[in-house]
Amino acid sequence: MNQRALPRWVFIVVTAAAVVWLIPVVWMLSLSLQPNELLSRTTANTFLGLVPVPFTLDNFRAILSIGDTPRWFMNSMLVAGTSTLLVLATSTLAGYAFARIRFTGRSIVYPLVLAGLMVPEQVVFIPLYVMFADWNAHNSLPTLALPRVALPIGVFLMTQFFKDIPDSLEEAARLEGCGHARIFWSIMLPLATPMMMTLAIITFLYSWNDYLWPLVSAQRTDFFTITVGLAKIQGNFAQSQGLGQLMASGVLASLPVIILFLMFQKYILRGIALSTDK
Repeated sequence: MNQRALPRWVFIVVTAAAVVWLIPVVWMLSLSLQPNELLSRTTANTFLGLVPVPFTLDNFRAILSIGDTPRWFMNSMLVAGTSTLLVLATSTLAGYAFARIRFTGRSIVYPLVLAGLMVPEQVVFIPLYVMFADWNAHNSLPTLALPRVALPIGVFLMTQFFKDIPDSLEEAARLEGCGHARIFWSIMLPLATPMMMTLAIITFLYSWNDYLWPLVSAQRTDFFTITVGLAKIQGNFAQSQGLGQLMASGVLASLPVIILFLMFQKYILRGIALSTDK
């Protein structure tokens, strides 16, 4: 018998919580697949509105045909993808350095990095805006991605992970003549894959859902992200065009994150287990 098996009541509580959390998501999806003419009269036509009857894709066609929605979607993919790759690169390198390399000033620099966790992002908006304005860099995709590269929580997670790797692995590699670069690339990175996947999901989600910085930095519509673009559209036509298109925009903005989680959920769960099972 598994000594770590959870009591049955825990699974019941977790399942009930999951069902409660999923009901609004399913309802949003269902409303997005129903005609606006029907929703203008009622949102509870079939089983509290959870079953899309009659079924239609007109709301999604309307969203994709208005404004530059496909371009905004691609902008978000590029910004979130670039931010994620850069965060993984900087966080893994910094985490390995703080955890496995003794260098002068490490005990000072690492707390300063962690201090960034206590600084609200809104505090640095004005300095960031002025800095990129001095560089004449606003209304560009790199400007939307770069402020998210310095992620203190990423450095913290990777540092804690690398600290928990047994020293015997690194010592054996050094006996074979490996330096820091070879140890990092050939030993540490393969072991850190679950934690890196967890960090990638967190970063992608954070960047994809970001609204304030793209709203401040991008004044031209062709550089809007999906969150800013859909918000602009909703402000202009949501009340007149109906609830179905409003729900369709929510589904469209959420879909990539959901797909990404479903694809890499085993890595996320493994990374969480590694961070808690110490």
